[in-house]
Amino acid sequence: MNRSVIEHLNAELATAIVLALNAKRYHWTVTGPHFRDYHLRFEDLYNAADGTVDELAERTRMVGGIPIHAPAQIEAQTKAAISNPSAHLDPEAMLQEALANEEAVIALMHEGIELATGAGDPGTADLLTRFVQAHQKEAWFLREMLG
Repeated sequence: MNRSVIEHLNAELATAIVLALNAKRYHWTVTGPHFRDYHLRFEDLYNAADGTVDELAERTRMVGGIPIHAPAQIEAQTKAAISNPSAHLDPEAMLQEALANEEAVIALMHEGIELATGAGDPGTADLLTRFVQAHQKEAWFLREMLG
């Protein structure tokens, strides 16, 4: 068991959960003339983030750790900004916030790939390599929408 890999996987897990919750917030609260486009984009963003949660938790178990599972743990370990629920965000602000978080998770995954590789854990490195590609795609879509 490599404690640093487990800690990193839990940070990835916390971040994925926050990304998913933020995307649902955007999905549920977006308004404006391009509502449908934004609504669908944020649903895709949610699905991309949420699609990583279970595999990150399972990988944590596979390498001998216990996945985080409580709101306080998630808040303490996330590397993403938690969207302020009382702030009104227009669609552009939602896109900007989502892009900043995608860029943060991409950097986090790059760190995790290097950490896992250095720890002799190709399974974790492979998982994060697969996931970083999905987040790079989401970041690309968000950048294109922002122009």
